[in-house]
Amino acid sequence: MDDKFKKLIDDLHTLYEELINMTPVRINTIPQNTPKGGVYLFSEKGKALYTGRTKRIIKDRLNDHVSTADDCPFAWRLAREKTGYTTATYKKKGSRKDLLSKPEFIAAYEDAKERIRQMEIRYVGQPDPLKQALLEIYVDVVSNSVHNDFDTH
Repeated sequence: MDDKFKKLIDDLHTLYEELINMTPVRINTIPQNTPKGGVYLFSEKGKALYTGRTKRIIKDRLNDHVSTADDCPFAWRLAREKTGYTTATYKKKGSRKDLLSKPEFIAAYEDAKERIRQMEIRYVGQPDPLKQALLEIYVDVVSNSVHNDFDTH
């Protein structure tokens, strides 16, 4: 293995263990002093659901998942799953704007954000973007996150 790449991945498992072993928090109990940059994991009843990463303050990014915006990605996934609108599209029919015109989707989207507020959250700081990207994949694979998709869209 190339030495540069090996150096990037050498501590992935240690960081994963730090994330997994932290006492989980919820959206309303996230400490003020979260790291800038890192990887986070949403879980429910011990089941890993979604792994994400950010270059921002982790608390700020986590709060974005339940904001009033119409682009909370994890909530979108959950709402799409609940309503059966599972395929993203760039056409008018099935677009975000179209889905937000459907009362059943709006309700599912708001329910998803409330569900996320109740989930267990774990995180670990990692400011380096390359290590962070690799760590996100590592955490996703090892924890069997249900809602991650590394496909290109």
